[in-house]
Amino acid sequence: MRWAKGRNETYLCFVVKRRVGPDSLSFDFGHLRNRNGCHVELLFLRYLGALCPGLWGSGVMGERRLSYSITWFCSWSPCADCSIALSRFLGRMPNLRLRIFVSRLYFCDMEDSRERDGLRLLRKAGVQITVMSYKDFFYCWQTFVDRKQSSFKAWESLQQNSVRLARKLNRILQPCETEDLRDAFKLLGL
Repeated sequence: MRWAKGRNETYLCFVVKRRVGPDSLSFDFGHLRNRNGCHVELLFLRYLGALCPGLWGSGVMGERRLSYSITWFCSWSPCADCSIALSRFLGRMPNLRLRIFVSRLYFCDMEDSRERDGLRLLRKAGVQITVMSYKDFFYCWQTFVDRKQSSFKAWESLQQNSVRLARKLNRILQPCETEDLRDAFKLLGL
């Protein structure tokens, strides 16, 4: 759907990778959803210690922190407040890399929206933010949903909406440097 008013739940599916040795990785995955007024991004940070043992190190001088790579698949992009909290947190965690795939952009229609500034702040903090494509939705279905019950079926306009939102996100993250005029040309019938 292009407009998703009244949908107040955000789901976050995650994959956590930890380097165990020079040639090996360990994996963990799961999902969360917002509850009791707490946004799912902040809930994830609460559980991070259990998901990423050794992330902070034990405080012993010279002990190396373990490195983690985390991938999120979210139904909405983070709000401005969550973006600020995540950016501050990541600024203290050089051994943590975060990639975020989003299904929808949260309140990013207004040019001067705080949410747009929040996404730019995340990008500046080193977060890779991408709009989910068909391939990403398929991966989520295969990884996080009971795929034995039914196979993934793309909904109408999934690809068109993904492309439209990806262009919009690109314009948000690079507002002045490169402007994608394809949408304007299409609107004008050119």
